[in-house]
Amino acid sequence: MTSNKTELLVPAGSVDSFRAAIRGGADAIYMGLKQFNARVRANNFSEDQLPAILQEAHKNKVKIYITLNTVIKQKELPRLLDFMAYLEKVGVDAIIVQDWGVFSLARQYFPKLVLHASTQMGNHNSVGVQHAAKCGFQRVVMARELTMTELEHVAQKSVLELEVFIHGALCYSFSGQCFFSSYIGGRGANRGMCSQPCRMAYTDKQEQKYLFNLKDNQQLDNLDGLQKAGIHSLKIEGRMKSADYVFQVASAYRLALDHPEQKAEAEAMLQLDFGREKTGYFLDQNVSEALAENSNTGILMGNVIRAAKSEITFFSAQELQANDRLRIRLLKSNQTVNLKLDDFWEENGRYSLPWTGKERISSGDEIYWIGRRQESFPSRLPKVPAPTVSLAFQQKTKILQQQAFRTKSTSQGSLFIRIDDTDWFPFIRAEEVECIILSLGRKQLEELNFDQKFIQKNKAKLAIELPKFIAEGQIEAWQKAIRKAEENGIQHFFLSHLSQQLLISRSSRFSCNEQVYVYNDAASKFLNSEGAQHFCYSIENDFENLKALQNRQGIVLLHTTPELFYSRMPVKLEQDKNQFKDEFSKTYTKQNKDGITIVTPDRPVNLFQYKNQLLKEGFNHFMFDLKHEVPNPKLIKKIFLNYRSGDPIQPSTIFNFKKGLQ
Repeated sequence: MTSNKTELLVPAGSVDSFRAAIRGGADAIYMGLKQFNARVRANNFSEDQLPAILQEAHKNKVKIYITLNTVIKQKELPRLLDFMAYLEKVGVDAIIVQDWGVFSLARQYFPKLVLHASTQMGNHNSVGVQHAAKCGFQRVVMARELTMTELEHVAQKSVLELEVFIHGALCYSFSGQCFFSSYIGGRGANRGMCSQPCRMAYTDKQEQKYLFNLKDNQQLDNLDGLQKAGIHSLKIEGRMKSADYVFQVASAYRLALDHPEQKAEAEAMLQLDFGREKTGYFLDQNVSEALAENSNTGILMGNVIRAAKSEITFFSAQELQANDRLRIRLLKSNQTVNLKLDDFWEENGRYSLPWTGKERISSGDEIYWIGRRQESFPSRLPKVPAPTVSLAFQQKTKILQQQAFRTKSTSQGSLFIRIDDTDWFPFIRAEEVECIILSLGRKQLEELNFDQKFIQKNKAKLAIELPKFIAEGQIEAWQKAIRKAEENGIQHFFLSHLSQQLLISRSSRFSCNEQVYVYNDAASKFLNSEGAQHFCYSIENDFENLKALQNRQGIVLLHTTPELFYSRMPVKLEQDKNQFKDEFSKTYTKQNKDGITIVTPDRPVNLFQYKNQLLKEGFNHFMFDLKHEVPNPKLIKKIFLNYRSGDPIQPSTIFNFKKGLQ
């Protein structure tokens, strides 16, 4: 979709950064309130502040988009309804959503809200955009992992506004598809609680390395191409960044957009964003240098040359000023110390400053310049009356009751089994399962012999699972592979993205795997209304949230090896088995499948000991996921025996099932 003017979309996580965004030339600002947003560690804004924010922004002809881009637990739905009613009442310009339940409730009950599909929704091709248009979204925020050619093709076919990130931090995994933080500590990235495991050092062949630590995104050189492609909105990342960062980066891109001939000046301004090293990432079609050797932000000034008990001395080629912010990286511990340059002495680039901190600083420790206040921005808002908006208890109760739906159910439990290798066929007793899900790569599917005895005998029980990522240039090949499967009698498909229903024939059935997230009744009701035969609960879900649901027809994964990272970014390991360890000596495995890097733990998630409790609570559909397992008759026999006895497979983990998802 083309537009006369390209929008510059700027982040704000505080009042002063909101003012910095306006002064820096933003056309629109995205921000979160205190709840339901993917940057809970930012200061964010209160509901009482929002009317003043909107008044000031609209006076400056700047739009305000509110991030509602997390998955929502069932018990949070009443509060969510009040929240969306308030956003509709005060007149925000759009909300950015991830959860299909949030989308469905907004569309049904708050029709004045304009909806943008968050990058967390995983839209990465024209099929995703086409489906978003069908659903009623006005805009789609595209995945960061697309090439310029792919974006051009998507834009040519799009009737929606497209938004692309042009600057700021990059997640290693596809947005919305990272479970590493959740796995190691219950802090869900899809809940805005990411502990940033991609920024941590790992052990590869006894050497500490930053294996997944991406440089920062910078697309100054690609602005012209993005505009020519018809990208409507260019987005800067950074709701947790300072007002200085917001102003500096917004001003640079404003200059480059309005005066392309001054791009060199804009580039010089961006050198003082105090972020990480920069990469053009997939838009530059060269990711070989996209990983950074350490996770520090800021400009490396040099090293400590002398560290006494009360004084630190270092050289800097850059002239520093009072109140500049510095960070010292302690090489022995890899810890960091932040300080402000107040009382200091300088001569010919040699700086000395007093030090009274507890940390032990040594010669050789690295000095980073991490900030400079060039302008000040007021941090107080005028008092603008905020409306009191709260739906009646009876109204909310009725809405929530309407999210329930009924399907046929079994009391004993139906079993689904998922495999990624047809060598499992001889070991599967098909009469014991309702469905056998084949999770195959495209070439595997193209080469699959549909005439083999197992397939012919169990055709009615087979389903093909589509992958999480289908590149724009591979859509046609996948459609051909799907048609071949359908022509050979396979009529059931498990989708990893809801838009993939557009790839299958209308006569075929579809279900949704655990990547089409269900954390609440509104989401499962929407999938049911879309025609999904089955849906799965997320692997990071917890028992408390499951028990809060009315709709208990979903599939619970009782045995699975979770994909913690799922990325288009290649990573090279020196260790022969492609394994690495974290700081707690836990082992993980990296593999590459169809150009995608997948990281898994060294043990499965297994919930067999909770089977009877789940059955008692009305959950009757279970899955054994054998992806990432070597075909083995002893293993599958043990899985079925332990399922019946309720004994867990060991070693294993229960993920967040009991400790809870934050």
